[in-house]
Amino acid sequence: MNEIILSTASQPVVCACDFQIAFEPFYHLERVLDFNDLIYVVEGTMYVSEEGTDYEVNEGELLFLKKHKRHYGVKETQRGTKWYFAHFYLDEPEDDTPHFEPDSAPLVLNRPLRSYEVLPKKLGGLKNGHIEKRFSELVEYCRMGDELKRMRINNMFCKFLTDIALTKYMDKNDYSLSCRICSWLEKHYAEPFSAEKLEKEFYLSYKRMAALFKQEQGVTMQQYHSGYRMKVAEYLLRSTLLPIGEIANELGFEDRLYFSRCFHSIVGVSPKEYRNSAKLDY
Repeated sequence: MNEIILSTASQPVVCACDFQIAFEPFYHLERVLDFNDLIYVVEGTMYVSEEGTDYEVNEGELLFLKKHKRHYGVKETQRGTKWYFAHFYLDEPEDDTPHFEPDSAPLVLNRPLRSYEVLPKKLGGLKNGHIEKRFSELVEYCRMGDELKRMRINNMFCKFLTDIALTKYMDKNDYSLSCRICSWLEKHYAEPFSAEKLEKEFYLSYKRMAALFKQEQGVTMQQYHSGYRMKVAEYLLRSTLLPIGEIANELGFEDRLYFSRCFHSIVGVSPKEYRNSAKLDY
């Protein structure tokens, strides 16, 4: 299937990365490239063939095309099709059949990852997900002026390919919208809850996200955010000697009294009472 192999021992080198729109119908060019090609369709459908295998790449799907293989089009890609692409070089093992663990093997995080990962030839279900967002960010950064751009682009792209390679280990629920919202809320625990920021991050209306999140997680997004903030507060109260006012500031609360009221409403005791009771456990 002409899969591309990602090695943990080397970093990919990006030679081109951008966004394109088909202003007229076209057939994919017949060519043999000396670099690998990654295509992600944002809107529409693209038709590409590689060494006799035909691929239909729909909205929210990506396809890897391998270097030194003949690529061409047997079906017309329609006007209005939009896609991201990245051309890149990648050192691969000389042996095309390295020894892999079964695809069903669980990902164990407390041991080193194996030396190689096979990138999926084609991957779908990515619309409005973190893979699409990372590709968009990469394209945007490639257009910026930066003295260290080349090094940073390669580093960003390596992380991007790693995310793609590891999707096969993840349960589908790990990539559900509500789980991605949970991760975002946890990352931004030190900021006040903002429906507007969530809409900008996930490109969806707050009403739609709120309904789905409540259905899958059993709580509202704001309740989840507040609960996680208080978990961090509990940890800081147990493990540090920081004054309660400083802990409130660390969590993004400008008013210590308001922080105390929020803490009491969720934990059931005041921050001071919680700290005093926690001392008995040490």
